[in-house]
Formats: sequence, structure tokens, C-alpha cells
Amino acid sequence: MNLSKKVFIVAMIISLFFVLPLDSTAQISVHNVKDRTKTKVKQKSRNKNDKKDKKDKKNKKKEEAKILYVSISSGSNKNEGTKDSPLKNIDKAIEVANPGDIIYIAEGRYAGKFGIGFLECDKPIKMYGSWDKNFNSQDVVKHPTRFQPDNESASKSRKDLLSFTKDVDGTVIDGIVFEMGERNLYSTDKGVVEGLGGRLMYPNEKPKTGGYSTVQKCCIAFGTSCTGGDVTISNCVFVNSAYFAIEGGHRSGKFTIRNNVFVANRFGAIEIFGTCAGSNQPKDMVSCGEVEIAYNTILFTWSRLKDFQDMGYAVRIMTKCSYNIHHNIIGTSILSGISNNRFCKDEYIKIDHNIMFGNKKGDIEYSPASNTLLFVNVDEFDDLEFASVEGNIDKVPEIPVNVNYLKGFYSARYSENTNYDPNSSENQWARALGMNQQGKMTSTSTMFMNKYPWKETLKLFGASKGYGAQTPSSK
Repeated sequence: MNLSKKVFIVAMIISLFFVLPLDSTAQISVHNVKDRTKTKVKQKSRNKNDKKDKKDKKNKKKEEAKILYVSISSGSNKNEGTKDSPLKNIDKAIEVANPGDIIYIAEGRYAGKFGIGFLECDKPIKMYGSWDKNFNSQDVVKHPTRFQPDNESASKSRKDLLSFTKDVDGTVIDGIVFEMGERNLYSTDKGVVEGLGGRLMYPNEKPKTGGYSTVQKCCIAFGTSCTGGDVTISNCVFVNSAYFAIEGGHRSGKFTIRNNVFVANRFGAIEIFGTCAGSNQPKDMVSCGEVEIAYNTILFTWSRLKDFQDMGYAVRIMTKCSYNIHHNIIGTSILSGISNNRFCKDEYIKIDHNIMFGNKKGDIEYSPASNTLLFVNVDEFDDLEFASVEGNIDKVPEIPVNVNYLKGFYSARYSENTNYDPNSSENQWARALGMNQQGKMTSTSTMFMNKYPWKETLKLFGASKGYGAQTPSSK
């Protein structure tokens, strides 16, 4: 065999040596792709099954949701919580309830176990109050359930009446009167209005005639730790709250406040703010969810202080939520019916078909830019660039309000008096020693958040056809 043939044979052997592993590797690679594809298909199938299982479990929970019954007059916390064997306290029902369970509460006055004056909940529940004693019909006007702690409770706790701290998706609160007038402290000789007693005393004002200072907390509060989801508050009454009636964080879903009555609340009746991740700046603000405020009657919303200069809004629009405010009666607010001074995006706001009247500074407080604050009335709404602002009316509706309260509110005045005598012996002596001059300043208000009779708030349901709180449908 000559040299050229030997070289050719060696070259062929070497090429086969390198080609075979390459072909083998290629085959292994193809098999790997096929294996990975099969794995992905199996994983997708597992994910699909997991989602189905979760959905089935959720539906099963809904199907298995039980009804717990509560009656302050005939119940016991040792009972099973059935219709024939109800629990005594709402606290106990919340404690034993599973997420999504329903609680029916009979008529009567409730103040928490041992009269402690608050409830806390870390799960979504559906709470329906104002059932008759036999749980046959629900009617907040005829047989109301009242969450109404007394002033003594202020020595035990100083918390919101009802607070939600964690999971809220699916929460419903319906047919309950939240009445704070018994827990607050009122003056016996200042700001007295005929038939209504004296003005509210601040939380830092010490009582002169016994009792405990006013608790500055909400009727219902949703903490910033709440995980989000749909919430509904309907057919309730909020009266005499020393802080917002409803205040809370909203992370996702829809927050519905519908067909309620709000009377004589301080700071504001409703304040809901977005808590989801993302910017709260106007240029790139995110929307966490929707807030619908519809068919509510909101009257006599008071300021923080008796000088009437700070707060006092029926609805306070905050950032990171879209708002649909419609068919409400919004009147007699110390400052404005609606506040949008936190720069929520105009395109997030709808204000339609509301009756607005008697709001002392204006119907809407509006800040179009930094350091700009405007008070806009209904006849100027066309200049607002909201997503929608149609059909709003400026008129006084024919609704039954306490006449003495109305007169006192419209004529409420604040004044300051300074008692300073530079020639008094005390001030002459102070000047000689280089000390400050002495004098007294007194401030008075003819009326400041006096207690509104809670029973009269029930007359506001169905008082104005098509606007405000309508007659609740009985179950």
C-alpha cells in the first residue's frame, strides 16, 4: 500500500472518530428537548389541576358557609350558634366563624364582651344585623341592631368599634346602627343647644363632672395590613362618631358603600385610600381598585376643632383609587361635601346625580395644583375635568331632620376672647423681672358636634325618592 492510500485511510478513521460522538451528542440533545417538552406539558397540566383544585376548594367553602345566630337577649356563648340556640355576643360569633361564614344578629344593644366597646376581625365574614328576635325578618328601622358602647367602655379600651386587620375579600356589613354618642363625652354647660345638650369635648379635655374622655376612633376601620378584595357596607347607620365613620385602606377589588345613613360625624363620614404597590403621584398614579359610594344620606359632618377650620367633609377622596360617587344626599358639611385636595387623578373620579346642599365652604374642595385650593359649587361643576360630573343638583331635599340641630348648625359661631391687663400687678412684676406677660384667652362655639338623637336617623331611610338612603329591602 502506497503512502497516499495510508494517509487517506488514517484521515477517514480520524473523521469517523470525531463524527460519531457529535452525532451521538446531537441525538442526546434531541432526546433532552423531548424530555423537557414532556416535563413542561406535565407541569402545565399540574398547574391547571392545582388551579382547578383551588377553585373547587373555594367553591366548596362557599357551599359550606354556615350561618351563625347571635342574640343579646336570649343567647349564650356556650350555645352552638344555631337559630334555636344562638350565641350571645358578636365577638364570639367572629371568633368561631370560618372565612366566608354568615352572622345573623338579632335586635338589641351590643357593646362587645364585658362591655369592652370594640370588635376585631381577621377574616372575611358576612354580618347581617337587625333581625327580629325569632330571626324571621331583617329590618333596620323596625328592630335595629345597635353597636352602642357606653362611656364606661372608654376606661377599658380606646379602639375602633369594628376593625378589620387582615383578610377582607367578600366581607359584608349590613343593617347595623353604629352609635357613638353614649361613648363620647359632652359638656354640660358649653355649646348647649335646646333639647340636644352641650358640645362634644375633645379627647384631651378632662371631664369636670365624672366620666371618661371622648374616644377619637372610627366606627369601622380597615387597616393598611388588609389584603384586599371586595367589601360591601350597606343599610347601616353611622351617628355621633368622634372620628371618621368609615376609614380604611383598599388594596384591590371593589369597595362598595351603599344605602347608608351618616349623621353628626367628625373629621369626615367616609375616607378610603389605596394601599397597593405603585406610585401615588398624579403623573403616574396607580389605581388599586374601585370605590363606589351610592345612595347614602350624609348630613352634619363636623370639623376636627370647634373653630371649624380643619376637616369636615362628607366624602374625602384619597389617592390610588377610582371613585364612583352617585345618587347621594350630601349636605350640611362644615367645610365641603366632597374633598379632592390630595391630588387624586381627575380621570379616576365620577361624581354624578347627587343632591348637594348647605355645605358651608362649597360642594367640592378641589386642588388642581400645589398650593391651590378651591371650593366649587354645583353650578360650577362643568369646569371640572373629572371622568364624569353630570346631573348633580343644588337643592334642599324634603327629609326629616331634627329642627333644633339644623338651626344650631346653620347659626353655629366660633369666637375668641382675650383677657389681658398690662397694668395688673402680675404683669408689672413680670415686666420688672423680664418675664412674659400674663393673660387668658377663651374660645367658645355656640355648637360643636352635639349628640344627634340616633332614633331620628332611622327616619332618613326612604325619605327622598331616588336620592340618598332608600328603604332597605327586608330579607
